Amino acid sequence: MMQAEKLFAGRIGGEQFGKSTEIYKFEKIKRAKAKARELNPDLEIIDFGVGEPDRMAPAPIREALKVEVDKPENRGYSDNGIAEFKQAAAEYMQGFFGVELDPVSEINHSIGTQPALAMLPLAFVNPGDVIFQTVPGYPVMATHTKYLGGEVVDIPLLEENDFLPDLGKIDPVLADRCKLFYINYPNNPTGAVATDAFYDELIAFAQKHNILIVQDAPYATLVYDDERKSILQRPGARECCLELHSMSKAYNMTGWRLAFFCGAPWAVEALATIKDNCDSGQFKAIQHAACAGIADESLALEIRDHYEKRLRRMVEVLRAAGFDAHMPGGTFYLYVKAPKGAGDIPFANAEEASLYLIENFGISTVPWDNTGAFLRFGAVFESAGDADDERVLNLLADRLNKAALKF
Repeated sequence: MMQAEKLFAGRIGGEQFGKSTEIYKFEKIKRAKAKARELNPDLEIIDFGVGEPDRMAPAPIREALKVEVDKPENRGYSDNGIAEFKQAAAEYMQGFFGVELDPVSEINHSIGTQPALAMLPLAFVNPGDVIFQTVPGYPVMATHTKYLGGEVVDIPLLEENDFLPDLGKIDPVLADRCKLFYINYPNNPTGAVATDAFYDELIAFAQKHNILIVQDAPYATLVYDDERKSILQRPGARECCLELHSMSKAYNMTGWRLAFFCGAPWAVEALATIKDNCDSGQFKAIQHAACAGIADESLALEIRDHYEKRLRRMVEVLRAAGFDAHMPGGTFYLYVKAPKGAGDIPFANAEEASLYLIENFGISTVPWDNTGAFLRFGAVFESAGDADDERVLNLLADRLNKAALKF
């Protein structure tokens, strides 16, 4: 009889794989939603916890796919991407950020940014190597670094530092051991945007310590009250930075699985080499369809304006309920300090606050307790259209008022 537990690799738990009783926060949220529906079947769950667009991809991109999918030349593997998509990506970088890149040596496509981040440590991390990642955030690159025997160091994003890493507090000895420094701006979940001054400081830090900066930028077009930024605009960046752009957030193409990475040619080549041994590229028709829209600023602005309208109204609703809410610099999230209780019920952390709001009032959020207790409200909630947005937000206001939250 098979002894499967003897086969599992230590990186996923070895003989203890599948036996953990730990419940992750997203599973807890899922269970809380189910409990709320069970206790009150008629309750409408208003979901501000989702992290993907609420609308379909723009019509020009969808229409292009309908044409491209019937072309015989689009069958078969695309390997490391078609030249047309790389050129479209170069036009996007030039038009949106004023960054001129060589589509051959400084750009390559990926099947979404998550796989690219997962593959990246394979190109750079040896056992014992160090990477830095900012927290709160999503640890895809860190998870795979650990799989390879690397060490992950969390760099906190604190409100008092505008949710930017404090480079002055990083041990220089540790920095000398670091190979990759992961950042994400505009930032999920905080909504913070990076300044030119911070980028310049980080580039100097990376050059001093021989580090590759990995700037994850899926929300690069979703910026409010300021200009869009790419780290590649800054002096020296193209020698030590790799920037990742996604079609998912900027163009509502979640599920299409298309992104690109760009920047330092040596880093692009290294990741492309790993990628070439992991997948055979995204369907050519999808890449061609993206070419019909990603350099079209009007499409991106329309999507941005949709979220901005929602976010500004959400700020009003949350502030009226006692939250210290402000417009984010970017993304489609509001990151607010969690309430400390409701009525006579105290909350020990953001997770308790989040579960209470789901189970008792059908309000779904995402809790973060890494560097303080915060809740993330997403402006990607489901509604029947613009006219229905106000109904949903009025429902949120009414339920928050009944919750009697304490701060």
